[in-house]
Order: sequence, then C-alpha cells, then structure tokens
Amino acid sequence: MESLPSGDLKAILHSHRANLYYLEYCRVMQKDGRVLYLTEAKKENLYYNIPIANTTVILLGTGTSITQAAMRMLAQAGVLVGFCGGGGTPLLMATEIEWMTPQSEYRPTEYLQGWLSFWFDDEKRFAAGLRIQHMRIEYLKNVWSKDREIKNEGIDLESKMLQSALERYQARLDQSTKHAELLLIEAELTKSLYKHIAKSISFGDFKREREGTDKANAFLNHGNYLAYGLAATTLWVLGIPHGFAVIHGKTRRGALVFDVADLIKDAIILPWAFICAKENATEQAFRQQCLQAFTDHKSLEYMFNQVKHIALNGHEAKEPPL
Repeated sequence: MESLPSGDLKAILHSHRANLYYLEYCRVMQKDGRVLYLTEAKKENLYYNIPIANTTVILLGTGTSITQAAMRMLAQAGVLVGFCGGGGTPLLMATEIEWMTPQSEYRPTEYLQGWLSFWFDDEKRFAAGLRIQHMRIEYLKNVWSKDREIKNEGIDLESKMLQSALERYQARLDQSTKHAELLLIEAELTKSLYKHIAKSISFGDFKREREGTDKANAFLNHGNYLAYGLAATTLWVLGIPHGFAVIHGKTRRGALVFDVADLIKDAIILPWAFICAKENATEQAFRQQCLQAFTDHKSLEYMFNQVKHIALNGHEAKEPPL
C-alpha cells in the first residue's frame, strides 16, 4: 500500500472529531508514520493504531509511557494529552484542569480578543456566565427529549418534579446578580438532577462524594474528565486560555474548562453514570456509552458554537440556535 504524505491528508475539524482515548498499561509510540500503542502480553506484543486525525484527547492512565516522536505527531495533529490516575481520574496536575496542549504560533486571535473585550467588565462577564447556565439547560432539554435510550431507562423530561426544578432554576438565574449566587444555584440544580435520576431509574440512595469508591461516584468523576477534555480542546482550538473563567472564579488557572464543560455534563454524563452504575457496567462500557452520546448529540460542535458565540457577541442577549 502506498503511503501518503501528511500534507495530502484532509484534516478533520476538531468540532467534528469522534475519538477520545483512555489508555493504561501500554506504551504510546510512533512507528512507520503512525501513532500506535503497544501492549505487552506473556507470549506476544500487540500494536494498535490511534487515528490521530480524528482524535481530540488522549488520557494516559496507570502504567503508560509515551515517546517524543509520538508527542510530535500528536502535536502536529492537534491532539491534547493528559496524564491521569487509574480509571481516568484525577488528572495529575494538583487540583487544576490542565492539559499538555500542542504548541503553535498560529492559534486564532479573533476569539481571544472577543473574549477579553468583555471579560474585564464584571457585569458583562457575569452575563456570559449566565448564558452558559441557560444553554446548559437548553442542551439538557434537547438531549433528553430526543435520546430514546435515556427515555427507555425511565428518565422523563416531562415529569412534574423535573419540570418544576428546571423552571425554578431558570427563574432564579434570571433574578441572580452575583457570581456567588450563580454557583449556588448551579449546585442546587445538580443536586436536584441527582435526586430525580436516582428516583427515575430506581437507583436507591445516593450521596455525591468526589472521593467515593462506589460506581456512581466513580463514573461521574470519570465522565466529567471526558467532558473537561472536550472543553479543553474547544478552548485550545479557539485560542482562549483556560484562566479567563466566567463562572468558576478568576483564581483558578483552569476554571474556564469547568465553565465550558458545564454545557454538556448534566445532559450526558449524569444520566449515564447512574444507568451504568445500576447495570454494574465496566469503566470501559461506561466510557464507550459517553463517547457515543457525545457523537450522537454533537456535544463538541455544540461547545464550539456556544463559545464562539459568546466570544463574538459578548454580553448581548440574543441566543444562538441549538
């Protein structure tokens, strides 16, 4: 088979890429112009190809290593890399969400300049954070109203309990005036969604504990990091540094990743973490379910559209279409 120069290959837009990898107990390397990961078995070593042109993020877990040549190719393809603990969490960068991002002098400046045009104004920055929270709800409604698998599990968007929580949340958002209120309202809604989903699928008692070892808590942690990877990719492609947060505070270097991930976390990660935990699914099965949902509901494209809209329209009230 004749090999093609990389310059002759069609690049896939980040907003349309489908793959996100979590790897453990393997070595990532470059071989014959491709990026592979090598697993060592008792009798043989097995190589698996990574289609880097269609990949957004690679998480390297326990027992992994990567070569300089592989990192060079990943950087050329615009793939973000993060080292993490077993099971995909935590990222090994203290408590911040940080990634090994490809270095390039040709990141766009349009969206960064647009973002900074309002970021130093407290009222406009608050308005941007408010928009993210409203679009978080709109995306949840859109996904839960269309996803047959979620409906089949008993999660009903039309239930009075859920509708009441969403209406109350949106009303309180419109009345809020401070970032502290925004964070409190956000936390209360998430708590209500935990309760609603656990009741809908007959999950039983649940308490959110980030250090918890039960499957529901572990899957929520794992899935959130997948969402953080997509958010970090969105911001890197658009050239917006992770420190210019609009909700989660100006003192955390990676806080904007949390903000952007909020757009999709509740709609996709939350229900599937509970469903897969109830079914006693493996981490791999849960991860595959999340990645498929990201693709089905165009999560990455949605993130791009919303962040671009906020960057270019600042504090304007008009919302972009879903």
